[in-house]
Amino acid sequence: MATQYILALDQGTGGSAALLFDATGSVVAAAECAVAARHPQPGWVEQDAHELVQATQAAATHALAEAGARWSDVAAIGIANQRETTVVWDRRSGEPLGPAIVWQCRRTAPLCAELERGGWGARVRRATGLPIDPYFAATKIRWLLDHTPQGQQRAMDGELLAGTVDTWLLWNLTADHRHATDYTNASRTLLFDIHERRWDADLLGMLNIPPALLPEVQPSAGLFGTTPEGVPVLAMAGDQQAALFGQGCFDAGQAKHTYGTGAFLLMNTGVHPSASERGLLTTLAIDGQGQPCYALEGSVLNAGSVVQWLRDGLGIIQTAEETEALALSVQDTAGLVLVPAFSGLGSPYWDPTARGTLLGVTAAAGRAHLVRAALEAQAFQTAELLQAILAEAPTSLAALRVDGGGSANNFTMQFQADLLGLPVERPTVHETTAQGAAFLAGLAAGIWPDAATLRAMWRLERRFEPAMAATRRAELLATWRRAIQRSLHWAEDAPPSA
Repeated sequence: MATQYILALDQGTGGSAALLFDATGSVVAAAECAVAARHPQPGWVEQDAHELVQATQAAATHALAEAGARWSDVAAIGIANQRETTVVWDRRSGEPLGPAIVWQCRRTAPLCAELERGGWGARVRRATGLPIDPYFAATKIRWLLDHTPQGQQRAMDGELLAGTVDTWLLWNLTADHRHATDYTNASRTLLFDIHERRWDADLLGMLNIPPALLPEVQPSAGLFGTTPEGVPVLAMAGDQQAALFGQGCFDAGQAKHTYGTGAFLLMNTGVHPSASERGLLTTLAIDGQGQPCYALEGSVLNAGSVVQWLRDGLGIIQTAEETEALALSVQDTAGLVLVPAFSGLGSPYWDPTARGTLLGVTAAAGRAHLVRAALEAQAFQTAELLQAILAEAPTSLAALRVDGGGSANNFTMQFQADLLGLPVERPTVHETTAQGAAFLAGLAAGIWPDAATLRAMWRLERRFEPAMAATRRAELLATWRRAIQRSLHWAEDAPPSA
């Protein structure tokens, strides 16, 4: 029998990655193609929908070439994706109505405020586990329909389709243009009842979204369609739920944190949803059999994007890798505190009008201090999320598993362990989002028989032990919370620009 691989496609905010996994769970080839983001107005973030597909296809081609493999060597494809980013397109031509509106985008904040004033907040949270916020897909769909000539009528006539990035990729990658999604991505739309596991008619009515616009929903592991080359797509999952699965967090009480463009902390809560009163999200996740379960989530909107800003916006670094040495070159931040609310604040504040804030600036602060403050900001935001989750989840946590590009930074991970007062565990495979997509597809293909087999393939690369005194930790967190208060409601309170 020919060598069989699992191809994991991880379409993220910064780029599309393709990783080939073999039957031992090892990565045999990987490729990545960058994807650009545009910021046409303050707080707006969008991408070219075609580029998302093209970058994914190119990454897959490069990965296969690196391994010397053909499509006939691929047993299954698993897709993971940036979750709330939304596309609406023409059913016949496949042409998008406009840009893909990225999850970070705040352009629909006025509509969200209007829905809150209309009394929808409690109803939405009860059904979906989410607050009304521009982060989620529903108001992005509404915006695209409203800014397209005859958009609403075309949607009602069945001419248009909508979906998050997984659905858009599936439609483009399958021979028969399947229009489907999985439970984890559907649970990020603000339109899906996570208890009944169906589209909610009342919430569709809230935004006047025709049901025919939305994809079919199914479990994350299973047949979603087949490519023109005859390869089955056997898994789809939102990137953070895929990472939770890839980290082997199949049981209630296990948690992971992913450091990407944003940063996301998820704790598996098992078969029962846990409602939050501390600004966390209740969302659908995936158990060890590939079936839906629940998780509590804290969502940071800007994490790795801060390092991108240091590089591309300020030009004070050339690569992300050099930030570790710069941070270690100074003893502290010289009093600098950076709140990276570039597109508002997510959990636990949910303030779309918050803006980035740099405090404590004196002549003693230099380039290395600012870099250190940027890295520390990622850890501060994570610490707030974990405190909220542990206050609500009926369990304790022995260690936090971490992944994503930012987890490669040893300074950040040690500072993270210090702030949490908990060990931080980094696996040998940092890109566990792709690993989760591969594990799900391999589970559905029968390459791996059960969760125990998958769990055994998780390997620890380094464990960071906390070394900071509790008094120092408390001081730092108190200063961070003071800085957060300065950033809240900034765009709301600021006078109009000239």
